[in-house]
Amino acid sequence: MAANSALLLSLVEEYVSGLQDSKAKDTARGVKDGQFTVLQLVEALGFSLTNSQTYTRARGVQLLSEVLHECYGGLNEREVEVLIAFYENRLKDHHAIIPPVLQGLRALTKCTALPPGSAVSMLRSLFQDVHVQSLMLADRACVYNMLINLMEIREAELKGLGADFVFGFVQSMDGERDPRNLLLAFQVAKTIIRRGYELGKFIEELFEVTSCYFPIDFTPPPNDPHGITKEELIQMLRDVLTGTPLFAEFLLPLIIEKLDSDVQSAKLDSLQTLTACLSQYEHKDLAEFLEGLWASLRREVFQTTSEKIESAGLAALTALTSCLSRSVLNSDSEDSLCTFINLILEDCKHHLSEPDLKLVWPSAKLLQAACSGSSRASHLVTAAVMPSLVEQYSNRTQCAHRRTLLEVVQRFIQAVKASLSTDNGECCLFMVFSALTENNDSLQITATSVLTSLAQQTGLLLDSDIELAVDHLTRLLLTEEDDRVSLAVVQCVGALAALHPATFITKLIPRLKNEMFSEPIKQDDDNDNKASEQQSHHAVRQRCLSALAAMSTQSSVVQESTPVLLEVLGSAHTGSVDFSVEEVVLACRSLQRIAEQVQDTEETGRCFHEIIIPRLLSLALQAALQDGSSDRYSPLVEEVVLSAIVPVISTSCSRLQPTLAGQTASRAVSLFLDGDVSFLPDNSFPSHIQLLKVEVPRMDHLLSQLEEMSCTCSHPLSYTSAAKCFAGLVNKRAQGDSLDGLIQNTMKRVCSELDSASSPVRTQAFTLMIWLFSLLDDAELGPMAADSFSLLMSDSVDVLNRACHADIRIMYRQRFFSENSAKLVQGFNNAPQEKKPNYLKALSNIVNKLPKQVQVTELPALLSLLLEALSCPDQAVQLSTLSCLQPVLIDPPTALILQLEALVSRLLALTSSPAMDVRIASLCCIHAVSHFPVHEVLPFRARVLRALARPLDDKKRMVRREAVQARAEWFLLGSPGGR
Repeated sequence: MAANSALLLSLVEEYVSGLQDSKAKDTARGVKDGQFTVLQLVEALGFSLTNSQTYTRARGVQLLSEVLHECYGGLNEREVEVLIAFYENRLKDHHAIIPPVLQGLRALTKCTALPPGSAVSMLRSLFQDVHVQSLMLADRACVYNMLINLMEIREAELKGLGADFVFGFVQSMDGERDPRNLLLAFQVAKTIIRRGYELGKFIEELFEVTSCYFPIDFTPPPNDPHGITKEELIQMLRDVLTGTPLFAEFLLPLIIEKLDSDVQSAKLDSLQTLTACLSQYEHKDLAEFLEGLWASLRREVFQTTSEKIESAGLAALTALTSCLSRSVLNSDSEDSLCTFINLILEDCKHHLSEPDLKLVWPSAKLLQAACSGSSRASHLVTAAVMPSLVEQYSNRTQCAHRRTLLEVVQRFIQAVKASLSTDNGECCLFMVFSALTENNDSLQITATSVLTSLAQQTGLLLDSDIELAVDHLTRLLLTEEDDRVSLAVVQCVGALAALHPATFITKLIPRLKNEMFSEPIKQDDDNDNKASEQQSHHAVRQRCLSALAAMSTQSSVVQESTPVLLEVLGSAHTGSVDFSVEEVVLACRSLQRIAEQVQDTEETGRCFHEIIIPRLLSLALQAALQDGSSDRYSPLVEEVVLSAIVPVISTSCSRLQPTLAGQTASRAVSLFLDGDVSFLPDNSFPSHIQLLKVEVPRMDHLLSQLEEMSCTCSHPLSYTSAAKCFAGLVNKRAQGDSLDGLIQNTMKRVCSELDSASSPVRTQAFTLMIWLFSLLDDAELGPMAADSFSLLMSDSVDVLNRACHADIRIMYRQRFFSENSAKLVQGFNNAPQEKKPNYLKALSNIVNKLPKQVQVTELPALLSLLLEALSCPDQAVQLSTLSCLQPVLIDPPTALILQLEALVSRLLALTSSPAMDVRIASLCCIHAVSHFPVHEVLPFRARVLRALARPLDDKKRMVRREAVQARAEWFLLGSPGGR
């Protein structure tokens, strides 16, 4: 024991003397290990703590505080009580002693063994003996952290201080300037307000000491190590100011004052703060400020130059009407909501009568924002404005005016909190149906949008209204040739059918089917008339197919629409109705869209499993088995049609429930391996059909036959599809010896074909394996191998993607790049000149598919090759490389700036490329280069401006637009108004 005492005295002496600060940790370790207690440490410090030298006393307190910081968790209540008494007494000591005292008290505030009443005792001493704002930054932070700790564990005690606690905090915070400490102080203030501490007569003082920072104008310095952001400070202060209605009489005038500011950020902060506080307030808190608030909000919307501020002003108005709507009316109380709505109507309603003037839209937006506040506000506003809008619509003859009025009405429909009244709904429908009969595209498009909004109002439209709407939409579908109108009608059909499926099943689907299966009206022998009529009929069919897909989101609709689409395919196959290949493809795409969007239910799953997928397989098989002697031609044998059928089946299978998906997969394997056609409709197939010429329906055999078909078939679509199927099955196969053996055997076969230059099936073998690097020098397969890098780095559309449940490993693209980029660079350097483009294309295809953040870090090392790729004659390489460069140009590395001459030369050359996409991409890059450091790019200014004169006259509008933007930036370089 004596040895421990001697050790302790030695540690104390060495620390206090100022020789070795590390002895504090040694002392703390001794306390933790039980060699001595904290109270023994206090005894050992006795001489130091009573020394007449301020420095010695400070070192003694500092040692004790550092030990407590490490060991506070092991203190008992008696020890804590003694230490608190000691530290409270030290607060009266010399000001140099105060910082270590505060550190010790902070450590004690984290003790679980804090004695009852000690929290109040510490704070009384702190508030009485310490002037916080005269302390250094870290010591002020120590005080705030003490308060935060005590409020967390001793809330009831602190509340017992009453308003004295708030007064003490206000004195401590008053004058704080450091943003790090402000975050802590705001946290204390927020807790005081949100947890119901008594504010007493210090409400205004607490508001003043915090609101003096509003609005926050802090901008963190570059590379700020503390990570304090302006947004954090804004949000924390907002939480304080909006936390209690007691601040209303001070905050609302402050917001009105700050809204007069010319600083946009101050306006935005004020509006957002107003919105936040209104969720806490009642109408009585707002009464005397309503006129001032409305005047400020009206000004910000009427005169704004910023979308953000306009949106914030409208959101605040919605919050304001919502707050007023929460008031409970008594017989002797004023209806504050009605009063406020009248203010808005008085200033805005008359502008709605001037649809050709600019104030109609801000007025409408203000009224619509008020509508959004509550159901009652909606009723008050719409009752006042809707009759006037309908009357104007009837009286005005200009389509532009009518369209504006209709758009205003739509905004009101979308803004109301509850359904429109029956009268207003009928008025709106009158306007919509009237507009749909107009011979004006813009008016018709707007009317479909309004009709969609009306349909979403619960219970507003009667069955008869929906039927009339369907009649109008059907007429437009069948007669309106404008693509924009057709698209709007199809979108409206989709929205309404989701809400009212029965009407569309009984009225629209039969009409569309009848139209699609009718033949064009016979014309005279005039060839021009015949061609025009056929083109018109094709356009109608196309719109009908799109409408069938759009309306098919509900199971009940799908069961009626998909048979029509399948009948289109069947009729095209048999030739009973003359459908073009393009129309058959559109029918397949409509089926695919339905499979993508339909609700997942067992009913729709069975529809796809039992009807759609078998029918598609049957039709494709029937077309494939047609004998050559038949005069009848089936469009289903066309590659474009088969390619459109595949995603219908794959999308349908990916959406099936597990049981049905398993049954479908089993049927498909049995069909291809066994020739089992029993589940197919129209079963008139040969009895021993052998699609893959194999008899045993097992996975290994399936893979074997797919490999055989991939490597021997001469039909490109067939061997490519077999390769994809093989790839999908291998991807899902479990890792292990079986998979390794399969891959080794396949590679052996593929390599034997690839190594034979005279093999007739090298392309097929390559398609199966894409054995890339060794083939980039191959005269026949080199370009294909380079193209295939894009396939390796992309998600396959139809097989290897997550929607098809493929096994896709995380970051595989980055790994592929890191493992193979060096090989490509080396291959490029060693390749003969005529083979170098293959390596450039391969590298470009890899880099272009990397995530943007990876591109930015990896590209500098590959820059010379990428610049070389810009000179490659292959347009695909040029476009891919430009796409790689664009994100890097935003923050150019030094290596890129050093090669600025080569970069600018190659980019300017590509602005004359025959390919529009290349011209556009190169102009975007030229635009980005203008933002490089001015002294680096200014020497190129005249040269670039001369080169950009040519694309200004490009025949493509998109090219001209990019050229104008790029040239404007380069023109401003070095000018007084530019950078």
